[in-house]
Formats: sequence, structure tokens, C-alpha cells
Amino acid sequence: MSNDAQDTATDLTAPDPTAADPAATDPATPAEDALRSRIRAEVTALRESFDAGTTRPLEARLAQLEALRRGLRREEPRLARALAEDLGKSRTESALTELGVVSQEITHTMKNLRTWQKPQRLPLGAMLAPATGELRREPLGTTLIIAPWNYPVNLTLSPLVAAIAGGNTAIVKPSEVAPATSAALTHLLRTHLDPAWVRVIEGAVEETTILLEQRFDLIFYTGNGTVGRIVARAAAEHLTPTVLELGGKSPVFVDEGTDLAITARRIVWGKFTNAGQTCIAPDYLMATPRTVQRLLPHLRKAVRALYSGRPERSLDYGRLVSTKHFDRVLALIDDNKTICGGTADADRETRFIPPTLMTEVGWDDAVMGEEIFGPVLPILTVSGPDEAIARIRAGEKPLTAYVFSPRREIEERFAEETSSGSLALGLTLAHVGTTGMPFGGVGESGMGAYHGRTGFEAFTHAKPVVKKPLAPDTLKLVYPPYTGLKRRLLRRLFR
Repeated sequence: MSNDAQDTATDLTAPDPTAADPAATDPATPAEDALRSRIRAEVTALRESFDAGTTRPLEARLAQLEALRRGLRREEPRLARALAEDLGKSRTESALTELGVVSQEITHTMKNLRTWQKPQRLPLGAMLAPATGELRREPLGTTLIIAPWNYPVNLTLSPLVAAIAGGNTAIVKPSEVAPATSAALTHLLRTHLDPAWVRVIEGAVEETTILLEQRFDLIFYTGNGTVGRIVARAAAEHLTPTVLELGGKSPVFVDEGTDLAITARRIVWGKFTNAGQTCIAPDYLMATPRTVQRLLPHLRKAVRALYSGRPERSLDYGRLVSTKHFDRVLALIDDNKTICGGTADADRETRFIPPTLMTEVGWDDAVMGEEIFGPVLPILTVSGPDEAIARIRAGEKPLTAYVFSPRREIEERFAEETSSGSLALGLTLAHVGTTGMPFGGVGESGMGAYHGRTGFEAFTHAKPVVKKPLAPDTLKLVYPPYTGLKRRLLRRLFR
């Protein structure tokens, strides 16, 4: 779940901190110097804490995770109010997609962390016998988590759970685009977690730019590809690894013969949750002309059923995060092609855009030119699965692809012939909330993954440890000179 192509966790005006800039030679102001000194001090304090071994003991990690769980429970009302203020989220939606997901992540991690941390025995082969080998998971060090605004609690704290589980210290940068939630998260982390483990830096472009100047052992960024490249370039200055959770246009294909009533409800729910501000929301829908005509009444009916026929009054329908996003999404709507929603009922003051369905959309229309990241679903006709697969392959690899088909062979074709961060068959959105499945992108939609054990592994280094006794010295076989019997034995071993 990431930001759209027009905003970031640090606002899209964020400059490239690694780019040559004539202004960069200008003397810094006293305020800039003070901010840079403060951020450096925060990073230094966390690195010193890590170097002192504070975060290595397993029991200490479990204690911090328990503190986070208690803090999340204690601060739930404050966080829910903030989410409602920033994104118009209902208490139930916040519990379902934000607080509940993080709570499950913590519980799952605490339950399994001892097992994940155990060394994994590895075979070494006859050449090194007698010897033992194992893979040990060790913490990376001091990490940076740059979070987005669209699921600001979930996508800030879920990576933090993995960072703590891995035995790391972490700087957390919440998104200023969701200011109320940023303040609530800062209160949560500063009140309930040990500053020897976690520190928070609030702010916008300037703060993020200075953070990216620092050396970290991992940078975890959720956002869009534009700023993802900035983060990657900054990380490269220190050879810092990155996990980039980005986005893209996630397609949905509806095959002939599918149960259209159920399919419509699942698509509408996945698309319009959080007012469409979900990086894995179905971005556009493909089906044959006949299936489209049969599907449209079910989609309209699903919109009415889920949002009581009056989305503007529904407590379960969110709002665009800002007027900037409102204007951008509204500009993508062609009222001549809408069969549901549209610009007439939109309200800029409340940042409300109704669930909007657009038909007769062309592949070159404006709505297909970028990730929509809003409550607009364009519907395009294709000749069948062959064209749908070809269209997906012709674009950038999406974060998720969705397929609704009664035919196993069609599902397998999409699995084998398309590439995406994940593939969901018969559902939308819900798969990202499970702790048992990794979540991440591929190509333009990101690199690296997390959730559950995968998150723990993302924030640790798999270190091979090999041990061989000094006696008997069987390695004599590989010492030169290589003559006679020794040469023949080596040739036989390496056939």
C-alpha cells in the first residue's frame, strides 16, 4: 500500500538529495544547521545503542514488541480520531485495515520469533567433512522507515515490527501529508517505546532530505517510483540496502462464466476502500464486451449496497487526503463516460469524490496514463484472456494483478504468463493483510518484501557460520603440490 504517482511520504516536491544543485553550496541557515545536528544526533544515539548490544537479546525484542502492542491498544482512540481527520476513515475501517493488521503482525511475530531466530543447519558436502554449517540471522543495525500517508498507521508500524523483531534500532519518518496521524504516531512511539530502540522524526522535504544524507543499514520506503529512485540513489552513496514498496496500475480481469454478483462486490470493496487510495486497489478492469454489459448492473448494485446508496453520507466511505489529490483525481474523470458517480456530486471542500465507474475507456485516455489512486474505476473491453495478458505484459509490472475466472487453466495462464508483485485469484485487497504471505513488488512496483517471517528476514542478514575441527586435518587433500594420487582424487571429487 503505497502513495500514488503524484505524492509521496515527503510530498512530491521532494528534491533529489543526491542531485547536483547550485544552491547546495549556499551557506546553511542556523535553523538548517540546527535541524541537521538534531537528526545526526538521533541517528548517532541509535547507532551507539545498537553497537552496545541493546537490541540483540531475544527477550529484549519481545519486550519491545509487547510494549508496542500495549501502546497500540492504549492509543487506539487517538489513532482512530486522527485517521478520521486525515482520511475520513470510519472506526471500523481503521480497525480492519490499520490497527487490526498491525496487532495481528505483532502477535504473529511474537509467537514465531524464537523459531525464526534459530540457526538453520546447512549441509557442507563431503569435501569439508568433518564440519558443520549453519545460517544465522543477525540484525542489520540502524534502519530508516519512511512511511506513506494512505495507510499511515499500518504502513508505519508493520515495518517497525519487523525491524524490532530483527534486533535493529529504527528512525521512523511518518508522512506529513496525514498530519494528525503523524502526530498520533509520534506520541505513541515516544510514549510507549524505548528511545534506545526507536526514534521519530516528523517533518517534510527538508527533514527527509537530511535523513537520506545519513548512513543507515537498511532503508525501508513506501511510496512511488519517482521518490523511490531518489531514496535508492541516496542509499547507494553508503551502499545501503533498500526495501522499496511502490505501486502501479494493478489490473483486474473478469472472465466469462464468472459469478458476476460476487465478483462485483469484491471488486467494489477492493477498489473503493479508503476512497481508492490503496496501491493494490484494482486500477482498471478488463473483460469482453459481453461480460462488461452483464457486469455493469452488478457493479452499480454493489456500490449502492456497500455505501447505502448515498456515499457522501456513508460513515464507511472515506475522503481524499488533500485538495491537491482531489483536484488530480477529479481531472481524470470524463463525465461523458461515467455510469456511476462522476464530478457532479464531488465536493472539494470535504474532499469527497463518489465511487465512479467509467465505461468505453480507451487505452490512451488520461485515466490510463497514471496510477489513479482514487475512487475511479475505468472499464475496458478486451477480446479475451489473450489480449488481457498481452496488455498486462505490455505495461510495467504491477504490484498486484487480479483474476476472476471459473477456469483453472485461465488462472494458471495469468500465473505463468504475467509478472506482478502478487497475483490474487477470486479476491481483491484482503491478501495483503495476512501475516503468512509476503507482500512486495517487482520491477517498477518495488523490490523486497515483508510481513511475518519475510519481514524478519528483510531486516536481518543471513550469515553462514562454518566450523571445522583442526584434527584430523582433512584439508591436506587440497594443499599443493597437486601431484600423483592427490591430483587424481581431486579430479574425481570435482567431476
